[in-house]
Amino acid sequence: MNEASHIAAVDPTAPVGSGKSRAALLWLILPLAALGLAIAWLMVSDPLRNFGNGAPPVESLTFERTILSSDGIRVLVRAGGSEPMTIAQVQVDDAYWQFTQEPAGPLARGATAWIHLPFPWVLGEAHAINIVTKTGATFGHEIAVAVPTPTRDAKSLVSQALLGVFVGLVPVAIGMMFFPALRGVGRSGMNFLLALTVGLLAFLLVDATAEAFELAAESAAIFQGQAMVVLAAAASFLLLMAAGRRDGVPTGLALATFIALGIGLHNLGEGLAIGAAFAAGAAGLGTFLVLGFMLHNITEGIGISAPMLKKRPPLWAFVGLALLAGGPAVVGLWIGSLAYAPQWSALALAVGAGAILQVIVEVTAYLMRSDGRGPAALTAPATMAGLAAGVSFMYVTAMLVKV
Repeated sequence: MNEASHIAAVDPTAPVGSGKSRAALLWLILPLAALGLAIAWLMVSDPLRNFGNGAPPVESLTFERTILSSDGIRVLVRAGGSEPMTIAQVQVDDAYWQFTQEPAGPLARGATAWIHLPFPWVLGEAHAINIVTKTGATFGHEIAVAVPTPTRDAKSLVSQALLGVFVGLVPVAIGMMFFPALRGVGRSGMNFLLALTVGLLAFLLVDATAEAFELAAESAAIFQGQAMVVLAAAASFLLLMAAGRRDGVPTGLALATFIALGIGLHNLGEGLAIGAAFAAGAAGLGTFLVLGFMLHNITEGIGISAPMLKKRPPLWAFVGLALLAGGPAVVGLWIGSLAYAPQWSALALAVGAGAILQVIVEVTAYLMRSDGRGPAALTAPATMAGLAAGVSFMYVTAMLVKV
């Protein structure tokens, strides 16, 4: 008779697994205690001092944000070195300038600080900033076009909201207005529209992933940009797949909601990038570009409507879907122009890419089910034509907005 059975026989009220639970807890505590002792020994004895050869510590500095105002230039920097680093001097256009640092003192790994320079920058000109550390290492940053950074006032927020509405919300709403005209399509027409949705989502997936990796390369090394993008996209995909399949395979309004969510997350990342470009003076948005954005995004509304063609959803559903897909562009513009950092934009785009991949899987599965022929529906002429049309339209219209 084993110990658990003996305890149960002597005292029926005693928990059978209590002995095993204590043993499991002990084996959980022992390795953690060993790890703590190893860390304590490493810090007290400092065995790495024997490897010192007089070389300076590895230093890294990333510029995350630049603000230009009437009292000069402010830059937000993030340290990423192996040891705390000290900023000794700052150059602007090859001339040394007095500066103030907030907070003052050495920057630990991962810490940030604002550097204020009372430099009389010139509107529309380019300026180069060079930071010199105590060890002599230098880190450069270029201001391509000097323009005042937008301030947090009601007028600027309203202007950005209006722009976000025109590049995000309006085109999605216009695309959804085609819903009544599309309801009478037959099986081939339905396949074409669903494949069109997959095509435009495939383009957005590639676009979001490429932009996420590009922004990740600009972020501090401590964030491990490329790994962050891949892991965030994978987590977004898996979580949304689990949520979508919790109550069965999504169809109709549920599937349209997932499509709108994926597009909305992509528009959030796009808004962050646009807002940051305007704040840095790297782009000017004219009427032609606004029209280009509207034309580029109008297909998104058709794609959202496609899974609902066999239903008759209420009007509030269309309003909610339009806000879910286009509204994040407004939020992205606000955040991007006022509190931009490349790693957070990369993270937003990566989450959007994972959401879009989930929607591609679900729409493709829905296409095969609704057609009734299974995988054979994917090679039907209408499906192939819709896929090509979706990708081609998004690619051609993207040429109008890429600058």
